[in-house]
Amino acid sequence: MAELTALESLIEMGFPRGRAEKALALTGNQGIEAAMDWLMEHEDDPDVDEPLETPLGHILGREPTSSEQGSLEGSGSAAGEGKPVLSEEERQEQTKRMLELVAQKQREREEREEREALERERQRRRQGQELSAARQRLQEDEMRRAAEERRREKAEELAARQRVREKIERDKAERAKKYGGSVGSQPPPPAPEPGPVPSSPSQEPPTKREYDQCRIQVRLPDGTSLTQTFRAREQLAAVRLYVELHRGEEPGGGQDPVQLLSGFPRRAFSEADMERPLQELGLVPSAVLIVAKKCPS
Repeated sequence: MAELTALESLIEMGFPRGRAEKALALTGNQGIEAAMDWLMEHEDDPDVDEPLETPLGHILGREPTSSEQGSLEGSGSAAGEGKPVLSEEERQEQTKRMLELVAQKQREREEREEREALERERQRRRQGQELSAARQRLQEDEMRRAAEERRREKAEELAARQRVREKIERDKAERAKKYGGSVGSQPPPPAPEPGPVPSSPSQEPPTKREYDQCRIQVRLPDGTSLTQTFRAREQLAAVRLYVELHRGEEPGGGQDPVQLLSGFPRRAFSEADMERPLQELGLVPSAVLIVAKKCPS
């Protein structure tokens, strides 16, 4: 049974002639399957129906000679004249085989697209789980820091009360010792109210206090601000993560990385600074940071 040419088979299956010729030329005339793969892969391209810019007769950048042109035309016309004509039954049978091949290619493409969609969904869920876990860890850290702060404040309050009680007891003992011989004739003076002890000129200057926490205020581009307490040895990356998790959604749904600036002196923190502790960056015991505005594209 005579076979249709690749171009005729593609046209018989419903592909436009120009698109079929382009597919065969770009696949190096390697057969109908390669041309069909190209057509199905590029069917949504906006320039799929545009003709080729380079003439098909060019070979390695050289124009065909007149003898080569005549030989090609003669062989083409001879092949066209000698090609047997297919009967209607043969044409239908060959068209049926081509359509089955097209359907198979279409199924393979749909299966590939479905696998890619499933992989994208898995990646989206995995990223969502990682973000949720990061938020949960941040909340747990906040609760732990708050509990530690309450315990520290309570301990300082108890210590202050103990110091006041001890001072009152010392004052009572001193008054009893001073007025012990004439207690019956003269009542002891009232105990003075506890107050700050004045520092003597010979007292040594106070040592620099070491802070283990710092309070960071972050000003956002929309005018609002975020305030949070961090440990002095935490890295600046913890502040950036806190801002990224608590800032509002930007128009368009995109979330660009946060660029932090210091208010005074003006300074833009680099990626290397994100690995440095807050204490080393001079942000202890408190600091005000600014989120840089996103430049319009």
